[in-house]
Amino acid sequence: MYATERHDAIERRLLSAGRVSVVDLARDFGVTTETVRRDLDALERAGALRRVHGGAVAASRGGTSETAVSVRGAVHGEEKTRIAVRAAEALAGLGGSIFIDAGTTTAAFAREFALRTPADGNARLELVTHAVPIAFELGARADLPLTLIGGRVRGLTAAAVGSAAVEAVSQLRPDVAVIGTNGISAAFGLSTPDPEEAAVKRAIVAAARRIIVLADASKVDEEYLVRFAGLDDVDVLVTDAPPSGELADALRSADVEMWTA
Repeated sequence: MYATERHDAIERRLLSAGRVSVVDLARDFGVTTETVRRDLDALERAGALRRVHGGAVAASRGGTSETAVSVRGAVHGEEKTRIAVRAAEALAGLGGSIFIDAGTTTAAFAREFALRTPADGNARLELVTHAVPIAFELGARADLPLTLIGGRVRGLTAAAVGSAAVEAVSQLRPDVAVIGTNGISAAFGLSTPDPEEAAVKRAIVAAARRIIVLADASKVDEEYLVRFAGLDDVDVLVTDAPPSGELADALRSADVEMWTA
C-alpha cells in the first residue's frame, strides 16, 4: 500500500470513528509503527488530524472543544441510557446521600434513579446536584429530598460553577458521587475542557466517600485540557464497552470496579 493510499484510509477512519490508533493501523496496513507515525505526522501538518498519545483524533476534536448539553443529549443516547439504568439499578434503595454531577449521562441516571425510588421509601435519601436540568427534573418529585448547589451557571452545561459552587461542595461529605467525564485515559485520568467545570468536579471527587464514573465508550482514551481526577480516585466505572489495552491495564492497577451496561 502506497503512502497516499494509507493517508486516504486513515482519513476515512477518522471520519467514521473520530480516532485512530498507531498499533491498529500498523497491523491493518502491514507496516511498522514508525511508518504509521510518519503518516500521521504528514497528515497533521496538512491539518487533517491532531496527534494524541498512541494515535490521532480528527482535527475538530481538540482538548478545549465542547458541545452544548442540549446537543450532547442526542449523541450515543442508547448507550447512555443503558449505563444510566445499570447504575440506577445498583444504587436504588440503598439510601444515604448521592451527589449527581452535571452531564447528559448523569442526567439520564437521575431520571432512571427517580423511576426506581418508591415514594414511600425515601426517609434516608438525600440527593445533591449543581446541575440545573437535573434539579428541575428531580424537583418535580416532592418526595425526593434534593439540594441544589448554587453559583454562576455555565451556559454550555447548565451547571453551577465558580468559587461559590466549589466552596459549597467542599462542605459536604456525600456517601456516593455519580460523576460524568469528557475523557478518560491511562496517562491523564479523567478530564474535561473547562477549568471552572473541572474545579467543581475535583471538589466533588474530594468530598465523596465513593466515586462512580459514568462514561460511554466514546470517552475512552480521550484527553481534554483539564484533569480533575486520577484513575485511583475512581471506585467504579460504568460503561457500555469495557476498555482494552493500556487503559484496561491502568484501571486494573488502580483497582477500579467495572460495571458493563
